[in-house]
Formats: sequence, C-alpha cells, structure tokens
Amino acid sequence: MTTVDKTSPKTSISKIYMKYIINLIGVAAVYGIVIFLVQRGIIDSYNLRILKSAGIFMIAAFGLNLILGFTGQLTMGHAAFMSIGAYFSAVMTQNFNAPFAISLLVGIIAAGIIAGLIGYPILRLRGDYLAICTLGFGEIIKVVIQNIDYVGGARGMTSIPVKSSFMIIFFCAAACFALLRNLINTTKGRAIKAIREDEIAAEAMGINPTRYKMTAFILGSAMAGLAGGLYAHFNTFIDPVTFNYSKSFDMITYVVLGGMGSLSGTVVGTLLLVILPESLRALAEYRMLIYAVLLVGLMIFRPSGILGTKEITVKGIINLFKKLGGKGKTTANNGKVGE
Repeated sequence: MTTVDKTSPKTSISKIYMKYIINLIGVAAVYGIVIFLVQRGIIDSYNLRILKSAGIFMIAAFGLNLILGFTGQLTMGHAAFMSIGAYFSAVMTQNFNAPFAISLLVGIIAAGIIAGLIGYPILRLRGDYLAICTLGFGEIIKVVIQNIDYVGGARGMTSIPVKSSFMIIFFCAAACFALLRNLINTTKGRAIKAIREDEIAAEAMGINPTRYKMTAFILGSAMAGLAGGLYAHFNTFIDPVTFNYSKSFDMITYVVLGGMGSLSGTVVGTLLLVILPESLRALAEYRMLIYAVLLVGLMIFRPSGILGTKEITVKGIINLFKKLGGKGKTTANNGKVGE
C-alpha cells in the first residue's frame, strides 16, 4: 500500500516565507540590541567604530569565502578589488557630488568589471600559480593608483565625507550574507562546491568550471568593492598602501579562522580578529604576542576553523537551548533520586 504525501505546495511555500520572516526578525533583533547598547552608553563611540570596521571587512571576507572557501580558488589579491571600490566610490562622491548609493554602486560595478577582465585568463590557473598571479595583480593595482595624480597618487585621498553609518554597514553585511546563503543552497551553489571538491569530476558531470569560477570570482570581487566604498566613507582617508598584500592576508585569515565554506564562521572569525587586537591594546607590546599564540593554538587544535563548514542557524540555537534545558532537568531529577 502506497502512502500519499499530503504536503501541499502552499504549505511548503508558507514554510519558506516563515523561514525568511524568522531570519528577518533575528537580524532586526541583533540590530536593535546593538542600538540599545549604544544609546545606553554601554557601547561607546570607540567600540562602535570597531564594530563598523569589523562589519566592513566582514563584507569583503564574505566575498573571499565564496572564492576561496566555496569554490576552492586561492586568491591573494582580494584587497585590490577593495581598493578599486574605495577609489571609484570616493571619486564619485568627492568630485561629482553623487549620492552615496550611486557611489557605492559605481564601486561595486567597477570591481566586478575588472574582476571579469582579469578573471577569464587567470582562473585557468590553479593552486599556487593562481595565488601568485592574483598577488601580482594586487601589487599592479597599487602601483597604478600611486601614479594617478587625479586620485592623489601616493598621497592618497583626504576629506572624504563620512557617510557609512552603522545601520548602512550592518544591513549591507546582512544582505551579502543572505545573498550568499541563498546562492549556496541552489543548484548553482552545489555546482560551485562540486568544483571545489574535484574540478575534473565536476566537469565530467556536465558542470562548466570556467563559468562558475568566473561567477564566484566576479561576485566575490564585487563584494570587496562594496566593502571598499564603505571603508572610504568611514575612514575619510585612503591611500594605496592601505590595500596592500598584507590586507589580503588579513582577510584570508578571517576566512580560514572562522572556517572555509562557512558564512557564520566568517562572521565569527572577522569579529574575533578585528576586536581581539583592540581588546589587548592595554597590554602594549605583549598584545601581538598573545594574539599570535592564540591563532597558532587554534590552528593546531582546530585546523578546520572555529565552525568548520557548519552554519549557525536560528533553529540550531533553539535546539541548543532545548538541549541545555533538558540537561538541567535531568541533573535536577538525578539529584532528587539520589536524595
């Protein structure tokens, strides 16, 4: 006797909408808590500035995680696309009096177009060769900017208007997270992860590796462009050295520490590595030593990163509280029996 699935399309659609509503409520709740703490003076202007900085680099790290963590392409020039977005958006705001949204959009498009132009030839490379090529591209971008007087050359650009509020940074980060989360759960996302696992096998199954690697590279670079635009209007000063190879290494560290292939891990890794050095600033010269020891220890005992490939979800948090509550009840019952 066969069983009939009584689940209607309307029921499944309503579950999807309910999931989105719960996620929106969660995002709004986090934002509301932070604003409440700011208004109460618990988070002062200095700590709020650190949170803004963490949010900006989190957006860039999301893009890098798509390229490195989900697609498996080692790129070491991610900060170059951040500089492209920063300079294009700053020029639009400062020289053309463009609205902030238009300036950000120009920075995103510019980073995406340049990523598309260089991505087609260099993404045919793999492993160390790709890493070296992207590292060289980052240095080329830095040298080119240093020799353009229109954007200040090596002196950089100053007096960029402050437009990157915490609300804008927060919801841009949330939008990037949601975009990548939905992409990874589609057939395109599964194709991207298949390329990471085995590119030859994926191609044998009918997946076009070049197409999906280009998609991931352009989208990830465009997110770096968005982060650059937000950074320019947050820091009010940018110069080519700000986006050198060490900044690319920092973003790789954010992704690897949190867990390659985990968006929640990117959030945790970025917050930890941006906030921790500032928290240890009171220890003066010892803070970087402690910072390095913690990183090395984590890489030894947790090489896959803090979360590995796992994601933090609302359902998972609820289940965790239920388990903790169940353990508490069990302990209490055991205590009564022992008496």
